[in-house]
Amino acid sequence: MKRNPSTPVTADLLCDVCGQLPEPPKARLTLANIAVMLPIELLVHAAVVETHLPYLAKVLLLTVTATVLVIWVAEPSAAKVLRRWLHAPALRHRHRLNMAPALWRARTLVLDQPGSLQRITQALARLETNILSIHVHPLDGSHPLEDAGRDGSVLDEFVLSAPGEVTEGELLKALHDGGGRGSHVWPTTALAMADGQTKALSLAARIAGNPAELPHAVAELLSAKVVPNPPVRPAPEVTPGVGRSPDILKIPTAWHGPLVFSRPGEPFTPAESARAHRLAELAEILAYGPHHSTPANR
Repeated sequence: MKRNPSTPVTADLLCDVCGQLPEPPKARLTLANIAVMLPIELLVHAAVVETHLPYLAKVLLLTVTATVLVIWVAEPSAAKVLRRWLHAPALRHRHRLNMAPALWRARTLVLDQPGSLQRITQALARLETNILSIHVHPLDGSHPLEDAGRDGSVLDEFVLSAPGEVTEGELLKALHDGGGRGSHVWPTTALAMADGQTKALSLAARIAGNPAELPHAVAELLSAKVVPNPPVRPAPEVTPGVGRSPDILKIPTAWHGPLVFSRPGEPFTPAESARAHRLAELAEILAYGPHHSTPANR
């Protein structure tokens, strides 16, 4: 965001709720008040001392005048004139935060042909964006993302580290300029770099201990929410995998009925759907195997 020249530098520090600046450090506030008050105090004392008033009147006049000038002139002037210096530590901290690399997840459809990924990486490199990880998801014509598989497209998923000033719109434009289609970009955290295979194995061990944990395990695996009380349909009518909406995932099970998961704004990939279905198969094998009782009988 470009700053208006008339906008003070400290405007970034204003509270979104009360509109006030944060409290400056006590040491800086004290020095600022002394720097502003000292000249005023000297001038007031010099003016009052030269008068021929009684001693008690001079003391009273000095006290009242100095108090009024400090409250109404000195402190507001210090806060205004020395505002940038008072909040310099907070401004430096905010600048470091703004300049720190930000993590993003991005998905885009590209043609499955030589040079496609190179064009994407070159477009991102122009924004000084580093690709931390990439996953390529093959698609078939049944995938809801624009029937992408029919024209030989694949879904590329990235974890990106971009300079703090790079915006979502700039990343989307870079993906488009690199030949991507149907791109999505959203902020993420370092958890996006976690080892997915290790996480899946840990959740499989959790299901092995208690197959009834399947809905919670899949939700944790996909960082999604379980949709409560989904419409119950006979198993043959339930289409496994990603539903009509790319951010809705249905998994048929023998005892739960279809489990429905939602992740608004972040479409499920075919690979994620496959992992979730394998966990469901594991839960059913364990629940109905010869050494386990069914959840209904527990």
